[in-house]
Amino acid sequence: MKSRRRFCAAPFLDETRVVGRYSVVPVEEMLLRPNQTRADTHGRNRAKPSSLQGALADEARFIRAWFDNPLTTGAVSPSGRFLARTMARYVDPHGDGLVIELGPGTGPVTQALIQRGIAPERLVLVEYDAAFCKLLERRFPRATVIQGDAYHLCDTLAGKLDRPVTAVVSSLPLLNMPDAQRIGLLSDAFSLMDGAGSFVQFTYGLTSPMPRKPKDCLAVCFASEVSPPVWLNLPPARVWVYRPATEPARRRQHPAGVLIDKLKARTDRVKIEFKERRERMQTEIRLRKAKVRVELERAARVRTDFVPRPPRSLADAQNDRKKLRD
Repeated sequence: MKSRRRFCAAPFLDETRVVGRYSVVPVEEMLLRPNQTRADTHGRNRAKPSSLQGALADEARFIRAWFDNPLTTGAVSPSGRFLARTMARYVDPHGDGLVIELGPGTGPVTQALIQRGIAPERLVLVEYDAAFCKLLERRFPRATVIQGDAYHLCDTLAGKLDRPVTAVVSSLPLLNMPDAQRIGLLSDAFSLMDGAGSFVQFTYGLTSPMPRKPKDCLAVCFASEVSPPVWLNLPPARVWVYRPATEPARRRQHPAGVLIDKLKARTDRVKIEFKERRERMQTEIRLRKAKVRVELERAARVRTDFVPRPPRSLADAQNDRKKLRD
């Protein structure tokens, strides 16, 4: 009897099943090293996949999710560990409030948050894809996984939060969405934070994913800061952090814009110093001119008041000498 051949028809499946005359197996088994044994239905030991195999499996899941819905997935691969650590660095691990993660996917940012010191019980993972939700429930059983639309955050989380929110960490593809949806998401996140907290978002773009002057909607007052580029991520990305502001905050630009602002401020300061120095020099010149004018007038008066004495004779000079001797 001929042995059945195994094919990886769907690398994102989590359980082995039989379709027709062929056995469909997950990609983890297809990536086993030659000296590892495969699992079968007769009770033999299954070899545990390595971290590289798990990463490749996550890549496969993301590729399929991207093919199914490119607008909601936004990327063909999960965030790298360096980018995930940078995002987690902006979340305070010592608070007791909830941390909401939007679009966790396969969980690289979730893992970085836990390694940061945030308790899994504080994590609320909002994911749109049902397959990713099942994967997250297996990988992070102590976290709360909610399937729903993150762009309607208040409706998705209505009645499901028992504590205030400390931070919202987003991996959503905001640049694919119109300004109204981006600003609406930020507004919902700020309303859950109750005036405090931070909204963390990464982007591959060069500018802020949250517009200061959105089109066709009202702007939201916020203060922002941006991280240096994460060059070890492919492609390189930046992390933006937004916090609520009661009044329009000073615009924080791209680092090049900040440098231009500093140069402008320094130029204005040099202009002011030059103007003050010029005014001091002009005042000193005026004072010196006035002083010279007074001295010239005094010298002129002395010259007009001078009366020359008549010349003395030789006899008078001799008499004066005699008087001095006596």
